[in-house]
Amino acid sequence: MWIPFLSSSQSESPNRLQKRKGGGGKGGGGRSSGGSKGGSGRSSGSKGSSSSGRKSAPISFGGSSKGSKPNKISTTYGRGGGSPAPIPAGQIFAGRIAGGGTRDQIFGNKIYGSGYPGVTTRGVGGRGFPFYFWPLAWGGVAGVGAAAYLHTDEYGLPNNSSRPGGVITTATYQSPSGNTTFRIMADNSTVIDLIADLKTNCSSSFASSSSTIPSEYTNTPNPEQVIQYYRASSIALSLDGYNNTAVLAPEGTPDTPLPANIDIKLMDCLNQTIGLAAPLIDCASGRWAAPQIKLLGLAWVLWNLMAVF
Repeated sequence: MWIPFLSSSQSESPNRLQKRKGGGGKGGGGRSSGGSKGGSGRSSGSKGSSSSGRKSAPISFGGSSKGSKPNKISTTYGRGGGSPAPIPAGQIFAGRIAGGGTRDQIFGNKIYGSGYPGVTTRGVGGRGFPFYFWPLAWGGVAGVGAAAYLHTDEYGLPNNSSRPGGVITTATYQSPSGNTTFRIMADNSTVIDLIADLKTNCSSSFASSSSTIPSEYTNTPNPEQVIQYYRASSIALSLDGYNNTAVLAPEGTPDTPLPANIDIKLMDCLNQTIGLAAPLIDCASGRWAAPQIKLLGLAWVLWNLMAVF
């Protein structure tokens, strides 16, 4: 069974990538009343929360270069799926394949370009959109050498309003003791939805000073601080103070181990909730079902504790 954060990102087989599971179970998602019904700053109007805890929002994808209108619906706790299809002529990224990504394929690893079903190499250039959402853009000047893959301009700058779900924003989560700070980075619509779900599932594990609304891209982590990518590298979870030198080194360099003194409980809850609740474009009916969050969480935490000591 795949446990995020723990297996080496450089030694995985394509089959193992495809077998990753959603990091937990229902985790209270079905009981959520939405904590925030979309919150302030959603780039495209939310439909709010349903009685089942699932939230839906219109997402613009594949519009013309002159602008786009909402033409997809993203759903938290949805299963995704459907049949991949080429993007029609006249739309952004015409000819590339979009759709088909499912909930149990959502996890990547620590390296930018991970989280694409069946793909093990790093980088996002020229790729399709299995979950419809575009990969994160780190900005900066296109470099040379081992780190050049981080700075593609293919998807515009982080403040590109054509991005499905809106511009890139962040949310910050601190442990009650103050010794650990995690950040979530994604499109604005996704961050708003995750803030509500993390409040439902994890509020007992993070400090009250943690985010209640998204922050602008001006306060973002560095690529070396990312400890997990999700949804074809369109979502990232980072850890302040972590420095994964493998990100800037030649492909195949082992990841830097996580620090030993971090808040494992908070990390586990954030990771599992993102895996369970991150909005997907629902092309198949029904709700994704998974093991209870506490059962997987215990095994995952124990493995983490062994890995960092």
